[in-house]
Amino acid sequence: MCAISLKMAFMLIVLATLALGLSHSETMKHHDHMEMLKVMDSVHKLCPRITRRYSLVGKSVEGRELAVIEFTDNPGQHEPGEPEFKYIGNMHGNEVIGREMLLKLIEYLCTEYKKKNKDIMALIHSTRIHIMPSMNPDGWAKATRYFEQNGKHDYLVGRRNAHNVDLNRNFPDLDRIVDSHPNSKHNNHLYNKLEKLHAEGKIEPETKAVIHWIMANPFVVSSNLHGGDLVANYPFDLSKSGKPQEYSGCPDDATFRTLAETYSLTHTTMAHRHKPCDEADQDKFYLQQGITNGAAWYSVDGGMQDFNYLASNCFEITLELGCIKYPPAKDLPLYWNQNKEALIAYMWRSHMGITGFVKEASTDRPTTPISNALIQVKNLTNGKMINHDVTTAHDGDYWRLLIPGSYLVIASAKGYRPASKHVVVIDQGHKEAQRVDFYLYEAGQSDKEKLPYQVSEEVNDEEKEPGKNNDLSSIMKEIYDIKNIAKDEWNEDDVEQFRETLHELMDE
Repeated sequence: MCAISLKMAFMLIVLATLALGLSHSETMKHHDHMEMLKVMDSVHKLCPRITRRYSLVGKSVEGRELAVIEFTDNPGQHEPGEPEFKYIGNMHGNEVIGREMLLKLIEYLCTEYKKKNKDIMALIHSTRIHIMPSMNPDGWAKATRYFEQNGKHDYLVGRRNAHNVDLNRNFPDLDRIVDSHPNSKHNNHLYNKLEKLHAEGKIEPETKAVIHWIMANPFVVSSNLHGGDLVANYPFDLSKSGKPQEYSGCPDDATFRTLAETYSLTHTTMAHRHKPCDEADQDKFYLQQGITNGAAWYSVDGGMQDFNYLASNCFEITLELGCIKYPPAKDLPLYWNQNKEALIAYMWRSHMGITGFVKEASTDRPTTPISNALIQVKNLTNGKMINHDVTTAHDGDYWRLLIPGSYLVIASAKGYRPASKHVVVIDQGHKEAQRVDFYLYEAGQSDKEKLPYQVSEEVNDEEKEPGKNNDLSSIMKEIYDIKNIAKDEWNEDDVEQFRETLHELMDE
């Protein structure tokens, strides 16, 4: 009798475990706005030491909160040297897969951290992660009401916000500034150049809130999650000629392709043979490793990913997560299994390339950071400048996404002499980026020992390649050839002193 009871007890435990597993899957439902907030609040209560719940400044047209949850080991503050990452879902209100994937992701990050998952713990300890499940809660409500009233989903109803504006056509069109001034040294942080735009339409409250968010935080990598196709889309979104379709690569085209492939190749389906969303005979995205240039697919003006790249230091791609924009709830676990590892792998790309600080140099231990310093990069493999600069944040910290290769990296700031280093970038996987710091001397200093460029240091985790910019003279020649080094911020004496020092070094 006792044995039978034990056996029955064991079977009951097994059945209960299975039931819990099934109920866990069933919890993947479509959440309305209040339910979404409840999930976010519940995660924060479960993991209070690594999360913070906050909202963007401003609300949706209909007054709904634009809610965000943050994951990091010190919530609520930017840690110097720590990259910041963001996911945005549901920009188009009737494209709901991203919304539910992000809600599932925040639960996953919390539970895996509590389970002491080493990869998740390392990611959260080294990255400040911001997740906004819905940028367009009003559109979601409209799409859902339509389904409840008609028993079916419409391909367009709920896509736009409550003012009937497509939020992914509502960002300031900074591409036009770049296209009209292709050789300008002003190749980034163009938001303050808006006065040059001749026809700037009304910016919606949701768009304004996200713009403020982008400009207020040193985001490094980002993605916005959509639906209706299955592909990772990278800048530029706007064609340069005005054609509806043409490849429009940005200066960091190779880096963006790597970012997009990080997601597509980790996704279980995106880069593999599958039924095309447009019912065509062949899936052109599958043939392209599951990625596409935005304008090569179709040209978009006023898009969010181009705005991120041209207004800030942030590299953003757009993820299309499935053919069906508003799938039934029973299919959500399948989408989660397809996207889970890709969502994690993509967040790790915040640590791709190099990172470091730009600080004042002095005889004492240098501690004063230089904010808004310029980080410029020349690709020594092809000999070309990457015509897209990043700037240091408040603490003098910077992050420069780069694919593996050999680069000349230049740091400069108004009132200081530029400094440069030869850097060989390697792919370090799920580890923090290579550290490359710069110390700048004031422009007026005349001590010959304080060189205008710190060229003697070489950052290289691999053996030097013979004959490839390894000696001081070669590196100085590379520097001397650079045309966009912000010499307009030097006076004539500074420039002349630099030239004299350069020639003295070359003669040694």
